[in-house]
Amino acid sequence: MTELLALAAELQRRGEPFALATVVRCEAPTSAKPGAKALVLEDGSLSGWVGGACAEPVVVREALRALEDGRPRLIGLIGEGARGPGRTAGMVEYPMTCHSGGTLEIYVEPYLAKPLLVLVGHGPVIEALATFGQATEYAVLTLVADEAVTALERGGAARRASVVVATHGDADEDALGQILRTEAGYVSLVASRRRAAVVIERLRQRGVAPERLGRLKAPAGLDIGAVSPDEIAVSILAEIIQHRRSTKPPVEAPSTPAEAIDPICGMTVDIGTAEHRSETAGGMVYFCCRHCKTSFDRTLATRS
Repeated sequence: MTELLALAAELQRRGEPFALATVVRCEAPTSAKPGAKALVLEDGSLSGWVGGACAEPVVVREALRALEDGRPRLIGLIGEGARGPGRTAGMVEYPMTCHSGGTLEIYVEPYLAKPLLVLVGHGPVIEALATFGQATEYAVLTLVADEAVTALERGGAARRASVVVATHGDADEDALGQILRTEAGYVSLVASRRRAAVVIERLRQRGVAPERLGRLKAPAGLDIGAVSPDEIAVSILAEIIQHRRSTKPPVEAPSTPAEAIDPICGMTVDIGTAEHRSETAGGMVYFCCRHCKTSFDRTLATRS
């Protein structure tokens, strides 16, 4: 347990997201007991123990969903003969029929890395953004353009980054040309409308791709009539928050189904990580555990 919590602290220190799963209640027979914990990383790897073959894939699946939407959830793995649906409002319920009876209730809580706010430039607006960004739980970096690009390319940081450029005419195009080549989700320029139009045209002449240039917010900030540096900073931070909260990660349509149903217990099984499977005339069949596979194979042999 101590090692697991130390790992959680280290992940937080490095800014790596993870989900902590904790068994909060059980009805015998179960292998895991209240207080048992596990960590699930973004790649689906699990450290710790919250139950066996039926519990682990469900916990991993819900943990990855929690990391995606940022919301904790309470999972109920309801064993055969246990009380049915409606036992707890808001619980995500799954059948657990790999053994006779028993129920596990597991709380899954995501710990997300702080969103990154990269400030390129100088001046009162940058100083105010640094202060307001820290107050709203952003990880704030004030860098020159080359350093910003290096930071954004490190460990996929660009996916959670917002970049504000305020070089005040001092190589605006150079800084933006570099940053727009990264995958930063939000990029903006602090400038007047006239100056912003000039910079955009120069970037276009330099050959910046239209889809890259279309990501640039220039001038930066929501139109709230801001005048002072603090007000301008507030309008920019509001725009960053709006972009962050409204943008959903792209979902690619899988060429093959990502999940299958265990024909024995009815659990949803992740095809990519399923250890137990049987090839039949109708195609591959996937199972949550060895017990379900053995039962299926025995039934199939009896019929043949």
